[in-house]
Amino acid sequence: MAVNDESGWSGIGWNGWTDLGLIRARLAAGADPNAEAFFRKRPLHVAARYGSPEVIAELAQRGGDVDAEHEGRTALWEAVFANRPGNARALVAAGADPWRPMMNGWSPGRLSLATPTPDLFTLPDGETGLSAAETAAVAEARRLIAVLGRFDHGHSLACVAGITAAEAARRLEAVPVDDAEVEEIMEDLWADFDASLAVIGVTDVPGGCVVAQPWGYAASRRGVMKRLSVGTVCYRLFANPKSGNQGAVARDGVVEEWDTHPGGGSVHAEESAEEILATYLYQGQAEAYCYAGAGLRPTDNRSASGQADVWLRLPEHLR
Repeated sequence: MAVNDESGWSGIGWNGWTDLGLIRARLAAGADPNAEAFFRKRPLHVAARYGSPEVIAELAQRGGDVDAEHEGRTALWEAVFANRPGNARALVAAGADPWRPMMNGWSPGRLSLATPTPDLFTLPDGETGLSAAETAAVAEARRLIAVLGRFDHGHSLACVAGITAAEAARRLEAVPVDDAEVEEIMEDLWADFDASLAVIGVTDVPGGCVVAQPWGYAASRRGVMKRLSVGTVCYRLFANPKSGNQGAVARDGVVEEWDTHPGGGSVHAEESAEEILATYLYQGQAEAYCYAGAGLRPTDNRSASGQADVWLRLPEHLR
């Protein structure tokens, strides 16, 4: 929905920004091409992410400064971040600058080097491209996303750097659960859901371990992540089927970030260059973001796919 009815853009939904006839009609009726149109963004910024090259060309010739910024980024940056190369080309054709400095060093052109279309723009003199560390981060993100695949909602996990599954069990004071009980839980989660929430799976992966619960939130509990993170770092996630992905980060027993939204694609100009790149690479991939944050490098998806090296029962005070 629109947030500013006086702008003339009220009522245009996500798909409406691809409708050239609709956009032209709004402009002809007096809609302001420079006004806040959709979630307080200018129409050109919105079209860059959700629209079409034709709509972008129409707005660009009516909308003044094609490199105007909103929250530290231009419309071209939005197009690149959203993996819309056609929209990016339309903006450049309208005069947008791919190498305009912004977002802590990530100009639209530099960010494009991390996308599936790294040849989108011509490198200018003096631009060296991605660093070795950034190139490695891009490659690892693509590998990790492919390995882990897609997940259903309703699960939770805690990715912990540098400790084994056995050490995780010790820290959690958890005791082994018979495989037959786990099979019974999976056959009918609702037979005794409170009891099933006490059961978690733990799996060793290169770089650390993963604590997971395929059917509930227990692996993401604050007490669990605080214990797991002593002397290290823990990225947790609850893929809440009602409210979306709920993330948090704990370091050395202290929760540093709470109620984050990993994989959500929301980035801020004041964030570090590394975090901006990670947010781009893992948008829509909350699980992979957590694995990467903890430095885990799984070679398969068993650690978060309903399998585990060992199944454990949490003590009552951690449920």
